[in-house]
Amino acid sequence: MDYTQTLAYLYASQPAFHLIGAAAYKPGFDNILQLMSHLGNPHQKLRCIHVAGTNGKGSTSHLLAATLLRAGLKVGLYTSPHLIDFRERIRVFTPFKDAPSDVIPQSTMIPEEQVVQFVRDHQAVLELIQPSFFETTFAMAANYFVKQQVDIAVIEVGLGGALDATNIITPILSVITNIGIDHTEF
Repeated sequence: MDYTQTLAYLYASQPAFHLIGAAAYKPGFDNILQLMSHLGNPHQKLRCIHVAGTNGKGSTSHLLAATLLRAGLKVGLYTSPHLIDFRERIRVFTPFKDAPSDVIPQSTMIPEEQVVQFVRDHQAVLELIQPSFFETTFAMAANYFVKQQVDIAVIEVGLGGALDATNIITPILSVITNIGIDHTEF
């Protein structure tokens, strides 16, 4: 499969909330824990900041990543949904050595080849476990961040709540932005 075919496979084989709504939601941690176990539990190898809330979690996550980058840390950033390119969800910010303070380093999205390789390498397990689209992308992010040896990962929750797949991490800091009353059915 090439990159386009890989994305088509993910969207067709795994429920995505932004495409089918509530039917994509899979409560509980069974799927994500099985998938992470298969990957060697990458989420346990990361220092994480967990960002939750209804409004502002994306902006807060990006501000945290920029601040940590400016402090000289290599930062992984996992957000959802993406705006244009799926790879926006999984980014790595690498500090520039001796960069002037007015230079803003750009993040690097996960390469297309890494997305393809992750799905190719783990397709049988994905089909066995049948995780949601969000669970798969979160697992892909954690796996990629470990491979990239990030100093810290900023992880944005999905729908939030007690059963959000990202709640399997043990963050060094949790941030809660404004809370609204949406998705209360979950």
